[in-house]
Amino acid sequence: MIKQHLLPNDTRLIYEKMEHVRSVAMGVWVDTGSVRETQETAGASHLIEHMVFKGTARRSAEQIAVEMDAIGGNINAFTGKENTCFYAKVLDEHLDVVSDVLSDIVFHSVFDAEELKKEKGVVLEEILMNEDSPEDLSGEESNMLFFGDEALASPILGTKKSVRAFSRESLLAYKNEFYVPNNVVISCAGNFEERALIDSVTKWFDIPASPCATQPVLQRFPGGKREKLVEKDIEQVHICLTLPGFARDSDGQYPLAVLSNILGGSMSSRLFQSIREKLGLAYSVYSHPASYTGTGTLTLYAGTGEKQAAEVLKRMVQEIERARKKGVTKEELARSRDQLKSSYLMGMESTGARMNALGKTLLLQKREYSEQETLERIECVTMEDIERIMQVSLDLNQASTALVGRVKNQKAPLLNAIG
Repeated sequence: MIKQHLLPNDTRLIYEKMEHVRSVAMGVWVDTGSVRETQETAGASHLIEHMVFKGTARRSAEQIAVEMDAIGGNINAFTGKENTCFYAKVLDEHLDVVSDVLSDIVFHSVFDAEELKKEKGVVLEEILMNEDSPEDLSGEESNMLFFGDEALASPILGTKKSVRAFSRESLLAYKNEFYVPNNVVISCAGNFEERALIDSVTKWFDIPASPCATQPVLQRFPGGKREKLVEKDIEQVHICLTLPGFARDSDGQYPLAVLSNILGGSMSSRLFQSIREKLGLAYSVYSHPASYTGTGTLTLYAGTGEKQAAEVLKRMVQEIERARKKGVTKEELARSRDQLKSSYLMGMESTGARMNALGKTLLLQKREYSEQETLERIECVTMEDIERIMQVSLDLNQASTALVGRVKNQKAPLLNAIG
C-alpha cells in the first residue's frame, strides 16, 4: 500500500512497503531542472547534482563514498528537464544511514570553490562527450528545434559558456532558491518499519521551512516544420524526427504510449519490421514518447549508413503517413497494450523502480499512482483514442528533424525525403 506523510517543514514523504525484499531505495526529489533555468543559469541544476557529492560540513567526498561502500550501498543522482533526484539503495538494516547521508549531501554540501573549479571541468568534458555521441546529439538538436525558444529546449548539461561562468555564489544562489522543504519529495520503497522510516526522515530532514514561490513553467512548442543538418565525419547518419505529444497525466499520454509501441517500440513494430528486418537498411531504429507537465513529444530515431540515409528517412515518413491515413489494426492495439503492461510490471519489480515512480509522480503530478490504475489506463486505450491522437501526433507539418553525419553532400535528397 502506498502511503504519504507530511513532515513538520512541509517536505512530502511517500512510501511503499515491500516485505518480500531485503533492500530499501530512497530518493530525494527536487522540483527543479533545466526548465527552471535562464540563459545565464543554464546547467545549474546538473552542476549542483555533481557538487553535492564533493563534501559536506560533516563528510568529505571520500567519506561519503567510503561510508556507502562500507554498508554495500549504492548512491547516485540524475538531472532531468523538470526534476533532480538524489537516490541510494541499501539493505533494510541501514535505512537510517541512507537517510542521514542523503539529507547531508542535499542540504549541507559546502560547495568548495576549488572543487567547483574541478567539477566545472568535468561537466565541460561531459558536454564534449555528448557532442561526440551522434545519437545523443541528434536527439538534442531535434528537441531544440522542436521547442525553439521555450524552456524545454534547454540542454540539461547547459552550455560551455554558462558552465564556465558559474561561481560558488551564483550556484549557491540558484540552489537556495529551489532546494527548500516544500519543493522536495522524499520517496522510499522496500522493506522497512513504517514508524522507523518516518522517525528517521523527520530527524535527518529537519530543515528550516523556507517556501519556494516559483510558478510552473509554461510549456509549449512554437509549431511548424523545421530541419537541421549537422555535418560530422562519422560512418553513420543519425536521424531524429520529433513530433507533437501529450502532457503527463493527460488523456493523450497512454494512447500515445500505445501508438509509439506500435510504430517503433519493439521487434514486432512497424519501423523495426520494415526498415531493419525486411530491407536491412538500419541496425537501430525505434520510437519513444516523452511526457512533461504541460506538453510532450513523440520521437522517431534511426542510425544508418550514409548512402541509405535518404531512403531510411523516406521510409520513416511513409510509416507515419500510413498510420495517419489507415490507422492501426485491432491486433496491433491488443499486442501493444499487452507489451506495455508486461514491461511495466516487470520494470516495477525492483525497489529502485518503485521509488522512482512514487517520487516523480508525486513531485510533478501532485498525486500518487497505484499499480492498478496504471494497468487500467493502458488497458482502456481504444481504437478511437488512437485515431484521435494520431491527428495531433502524426502531423508532419509540425515535425522537427535533425540529421547528424556526412550530410552536406546529400542535403537535397534528405530534405526531399522529409517532404
